[in-house]
Amino acid sequence: MMHFGISKKTSFSFEETVERVGALLTEEGFGILTKIDVQQKMKEKLGKEMGKYLILGACHPPSAYEAIQNEIEIGLLLPCNVIVYEKGEEVFVSAMRPSVAMGFVNNKQVEAVAVRIEKSLEKVVSQA
Repeated sequence: MMHFGISKKTSFSFEETVERVGALLTEEGFGILTKIDVQQKMKEKLGKEMGKYLILGACHPPSAYEAIQNEIEIGLLLPCNVIVYEKGEEVFVSAMRPSVAMGFVNNKQVEAVAVRIEKSLEKVVSQA
């Protein structure tokens, strides 16, 4: 089975990586619908400490529209999550593999959308 994420260790700080990923997503036609600061939420809700961990809910509107037109409940698998996190002193960026997330839908049109979006996310991660 293919791993469900595309990951890379970056050579930038956490903040620089977040900024870079946002710019790269924009270049690829994505918007960021949500930003979840998991570190802050775990502290607030559980009183637990953890390293920096940010979930970006990225959406490519034309592709989302196309997928929804071909599979009305595909929204259960949207948006495409991209994470930036610290592990020790290192910073990583990871993106979901839409081909894996949407692979069980068994719809050729949705599969084509997933493959296109995955290529864009691979580009974002590789340049982060």
